Amino acid sequence: MKIKYMYQQLISHLSVIIVAFLILSLLFAHYVENLVYQNKVDELTSYGESILNDIGRSYTGLDSLLTQYSNVLNGQNILFGVFDENGLSVNPQSGYVPMIKFTKEEWDKFRSGKKVTKPLEIKRFEQDVTFVAIPYIINEQFIGGVLLASPISGSREMINEINRYLFYTVLIALAVSLLMSWILSRVHVIRIKKLQDATSSVASGDYSVQLPSSNFDEIGELSQDFNQMVAKLNTSMEEIESLENRRRKFMADVSHEMRTPLTTISGVIEGLKNDLIPEDEKEKGIQLVSHETKRLIRLVNENLDYEKIRSNQVTLNMEDIELVEVFEIIKEQLGIQADEKNVQILISVDENVIITADYDRLIQILINITKNSIQFTEDGTVWLRGKSDSRETIIEIEDTGIGIDPEEVEKIWHRFYKADVSRTGNPFGQFGLGLSIVKQLVQLHHGEIEVTSEKNKGTKFTITFPNRN
Repeated sequence: MKIKYMYQQLISHLSVIIVAFLILSLLFAHYVENLVYQNKVDELTSYGESILNDIGRSYTGLDSLLTQYSNVLNGQNILFGVFDENGLSVNPQSGYVPMIKFTKEEWDKFRSGKKVTKPLEIKRFEQDVTFVAIPYIINEQFIGGVLLASPISGSREMINEINRYLFYTVLIALAVSLLMSWILSRVHVIRIKKLQDATSSVASGDYSVQLPSSNFDEIGELSQDFNQMVAKLNTSMEEIESLENRRRKFMADVSHEMRTPLTTISGVIEGLKNDLIPEDEKEKGIQLVSHETKRLIRLVNENLDYEKIRSNQVTLNMEDIELVEVFEIIKEQLGIQADEKNVQILISVDENVIITADYDRLIQILINITKNSIQFTEDGTVWLRGKSDSRETIIEIEDTGIGIDPEEVEKIWHRFYKADVSRTGNPFGQFGLGLSIVKQLVQLHHGEIEVTSEKNKGTKFTITFPNRN
């Protein structure tokens, strides 16, 4: 059975209030009844002690004394009587309370000098009375005692009056609590309903929904968390969409790039197979096949390398390396490519700079970045700089090339991203994986890499490697 949250709140609130008021009412009524009863007992005890004190001072005029007390107490609707050590009445006159038969336990208590009190029913009053028996002890000898009884009708009426007002108070409190519970439950239900509607919107693909949030209570904090979740989902969906677009473009680029060398290789092989290529052109055809094959191998290796790094399957062999030697190797390997673009590679390294890294991966990082610098530089310069202190070694690769748009600087690390369409023809990192691999490798060395660029003025990559302690 489905019960709405609002009704659950109302039922729970009212149940707690009703139970609380019932308990408080019972405790209060019991407390008032005991208080009234105790006050009556104290009043009768005071009269009884006065009677006994007067008897002790004037024993010869006992009848006259008791008559006086009888006249006074009858006016207050109080009965009393005096009895001896055997329980026999001393003043069997009008207004005398009938002799009460004590139990053995009560009689023993009474003879030991202790007061006895209890509620009794006396036919004359046709209602309950408060009964008090006070012993009379002289020289530690039990002489007798005095009995006093007073009806508790007035007390009952007062208690009933209190209970009646208490009942009215409960009704008013229930009405007010019902109204307040309804208002609060309604407010909470509206807020939860907004959360439900927003959740449904997110489930249907709308990640722009926002909820009013606050730190007032848990629902407000939940709304804050919901907004943060939606913001992250929205960002993730944008990244996924961007990644999907790059993936489609990557697949198109891969298809195009693979189709060209495969078509070339297939054509050359068919020509060699059917003797369609002149003898003096065969060597040139074989070199073309070799070139296109290497190009395909680079494509496959780039993808495999990226996946290995991403899945943490690369193990680094850390060693101390002289940075100037690494720069000389980079300059030598990329010298032909630099000459074709009329680019000059300059090296500037502090003396005895030692870098702690994996040699092969360091070469891979620097070649990748330097190739990019040469690729986008015409008739310019590429600087390879290095410096070190006690904590870290810093490598800078700067060029005077075409630069990168500011809004594209952070995107160059994304997989499949190409900052310029001219990269399509770049045989080095041509599929937008080179810089992604570079960043992953730098992070594996616990290093950092940053790039600054200005359009048509050049780009500078700064790599920081921590020194071995």
